[in-house]
Amino acid sequence: MISFIIPSYNNLKHLKNVFTSIQKHASEAEVVLLDDGSTDGTWEWIQQQNCIKYRSETRIGHTILYDKGIELATNEIVGILHADMILGPNYTQNLIKHLKPGKVVCATRIEPPLHPEGKEKIIKDFGLDFDTLNIDAFEKFALEAQNEFKDQTTKGMFAPWILYKKDFQAIGGHDPLFAPFPYEDSDIFQRWILAGYELIQSRDAFVYHLTCRGHRWNEQVGKDDDYYKIVSQRAGRNYLRKWGSWIKNDEYQYPTIPHKYNIAFVIKHCNLPLLEALEPWCDRIYIEDTMQVITDSYIEKEQPNTKFDLKKRVLTIEYNYPEGENDIVVEFDARMFTQNSFNIIQNLSDIITESGEIGVFELDCFKITINHLETYEKNLIVNLS
Repeated sequence: MISFIIPSYNNLKHLKNVFTSIQKHASEAEVVLLDDGSTDGTWEWIQQQNCIKYRSETRIGHTILYDKGIELATNEIVGILHADMILGPNYTQNLIKHLKPGKVVCATRIEPPLHPEGKEKIIKDFGLDFDTLNIDAFEKFALEAQNEFKDQTTKGMFAPWILYKKDFQAIGGHDPLFAPFPYEDSDIFQRWILAGYELIQSRDAFVYHLTCRGHRWNEQVGKDDDYYKIVSQRAGRNYLRKWGSWIKNDEYQYPTIPHKYNIAFVIKHCNLPLLEALEPWCDRIYIEDTMQVITDSYIEKEQPNTKFDLKKRVLTIEYNYPEGENDIVVEFDARMFTQNSFNIIQNLSDIITESGEIGVFELDCFKITINHLETYEKNLIVNLS
């Protein structure tokens, strides 16, 4: 009936716990275990289990492996799990009872006090790592909480989730732009919403989630590893290029999606650091650079980090002045640019939406010309990569 997709990188001790919890509480489920080039014996252990197995010889990340696992799954309903999660009693039943085509249902995470509290989760300490877990206490708490929250739902979205496989495939799965991770989740949540899917959270389907063990806190709890820092920064910049604004969620972690506009920056006296800071926040950026020293230097350094063609995004005023070619043009002098100016850039989509009319206005150091108010976020629903 349901297939659980679980990628893992050097996370064997946690992976054993989640697999055991599935055998205990969802023994009817199909399990797809995917080894992300681990060196800790993960693949050797997976080969001994009754499951669908897949191994990547090198680390490619869970963004790709989720989709590979869903491709391999044989059931019509699929769901993802993190390797550092543990299923509670009645987990599958309490998700599936809310599921129908065109709908995505996520569970409720119970987490130790490592991250800020939120209405989408329960903070309760049943152990901070694999060797301090009190699984019996977690299961007892989950059973009690199921009675308290029986059949309740809220409007939210976070991993772990389930949906029909055909619905996942209909929008092209996760965007490999965000490989190896992160932000692939925020991207696909927004695309589901724009595609008209209903996203809800079951308040009586519980997992215990240790958080961040699979890709971020590899050496010790709370310490980001260097690989995570590098790929996180790269994925964040690509998220901005794609969506034009940063991630926004409500108090239940349900995405709020700003409009995506066609925006060009035209900057006088721009330097390389400012170009690096601002390029992801627009569709095109024009600077004074007759000899193209700054533009060439930036493109050479940054192009390996993105599938976007930076030669079409980073242009010079002298040769490519944007008059009439962009829906919205933001002009300014870099010498007048301040932290407040950057705050405005970060909220530019909302500012344009609130303006709501064609014309020219000034704000801070900016001259903003709105030629058209067409929005493009719905063009991002289907992943064509």
